[in-house]
Amino acid sequence: MQNKDTNHPLDQRIDRKNSSSVKWNGLQPLFSAPDAIPLWVADMDFTAPEPVLKALRDIVDHGILGYAMPAPSFNEAIAAWMAKRHGWKVEPEWLVYTPGIVPALNIAVEAFTEPGDKIIIQPPVYGPFHKLAKTHGRVLVENPLIHEQGEYRMDLTHLEQAASQDGVKLIVLCSPHNPVGRVWSREELNAVMEIAVKHDIIVISDEIHSDLVFESGKHIPYAVLSEEAKMHSIICTAASKTFNIAGLHTSSVVIANKELRLKFKNMIDKRSMGSMNLFGLAATEAAYREGEPWLESTLEYIHGNLEYVVNYFKTYIPECQVTMPEATYLLWIDFRNLGMEHKELFDFLVTKAGLVFSSGTDFGKEGEGFMRMNVACPRSMLEEAMQQLHEAMINR
Repeated sequence: MQNKDTNHPLDQRIDRKNSSSVKWNGLQPLFSAPDAIPLWVADMDFTAPEPVLKALRDIVDHGILGYAMPAPSFNEAIAAWMAKRHGWKVEPEWLVYTPGIVPALNIAVEAFTEPGDKIIIQPPVYGPFHKLAKTHGRVLVENPLIHEQGEYRMDLTHLEQAASQDGVKLIVLCSPHNPVGRVWSREELNAVMEIAVKHDIIVISDEIHSDLVFESGKHIPYAVLSEEAKMHSIICTAASKTFNIAGLHTSSVVIANKELRLKFKNMIDKRSMGSMNLFGLAATEAAYREGEPWLESTLEYIHGNLEYVVNYFKTYIPECQVTMPEATYLLWIDFRNLGMEHKELFDFLVTKAGLVFSSGTDFGKEGEGFMRMNVACPRSMLEEAMQQLHEAMINR
């Protein structure tokens, strides 16, 4: 999957400054680096699919922007997408909606645990996972991934030990994994399931990156593993990463277990978070119904970007270690051979290389000396970024 077309539509550079973009408008207030190249926030510098934009224009042209609720066709579009892309039969009544996956994770913690209960996560992992326990008066239990020769895998022996503790109620799985880019194998997921079932633990699986998988890996929804997995899990999905519509704050949570679904819905009502975004509903349905050609083309382009950056590091900056991810448009880069303290490293990248990455420590202490790089941008931007990094490394 290489992008050899130098005139690809995604090569177009679109000015996002002054567009209320966190990635671009945050450069000055957060890093005092207004001219840096932003490779941090996980959204794409590509326009959304044309069917999505048309659906949004149709709403604006209609002119009435009132309260919204999902139509049956919305549920049907999600179910059809899951069946086609992942071989997963989702019944429409299993679907619950939230204004994003992070809100869904917090709702789940409140719905299925009590103060003092324990929650297992697998760092280095998406920053908000780390806040779930402290925010709600729960206890965080870390099951760090094993990192060997640039590859990551689950520490299943330690997971069994962690799960056997009194008071563990949730395992929060990141599948595919952000930031390391792993697509978990059926064997790994089955092992997690066996541990969860043995200890009567609910699995919350964040599968927001499930559509951004390359040929080296195939995403397996946790709920398809077995009847027990289906009935003891909360699967969080969204079109937001897949089609670059995160700003519309619309996510789908799949809960096959009626009792768990009712508890989850009750907590949504308690927190007054049940209102849906009119634009998010229209964009999500249009994306799932008509966005697949755009996705296939975009995945090919992103894969080419990933190959370009990985090969650049190997050729010109071999002291930094980076492994091709199985999924996502994110690279997890190991800068530890530079011998810098983490803050020194981050400052060096911003001030000397003119680049803003996501700091590795945002994903846990296991991220010391690492940075996460977003490559979902025009190739020319990546070329500039890598040249700036190379020059900074030479001159440091």
